[in-house]
Amino acid sequence: MILRDIAHCRSGDKGNTANLSVIAYRAEDYPLLLREVTAERVAAHFEGIVLGPVVRYEIPSLSALNFVMSDALSGGVVGSFALDAHGKSLGSGLLSLEINGAGNSSGG
Repeated sequence: MILRDIAHCRSGDKGNTANLSVIAYRAEDYPLLLREVTAERVAAHFEGIVLGPVVRYEIPSLSALNFVMSDALSGGVVGSFALDAHGKSLGSGLLSLEINGAGNSSGG
């Protein structure tokens, strides 16, 4: 399965740092997010795009994960020629991450 099967994403930016929140549609799928969507996997998924560290924060009360990705926006909004200097497409890109849904409550 892919991440978008069980979650949606919100994105934000500040300078050259992107912030992605991955929110489970259902609280029952939050443990699957915890297991499958690690900072290491997110960094590997964006290899060559996100050049700095990726830090994951867990928000159990919202069934969400928040990823702060440094050196991710080619210099930031005012310093980049990138088509998406705000990082909005990073959220969509993250939702294409393949995850192992075996054992989750969605039956995936």
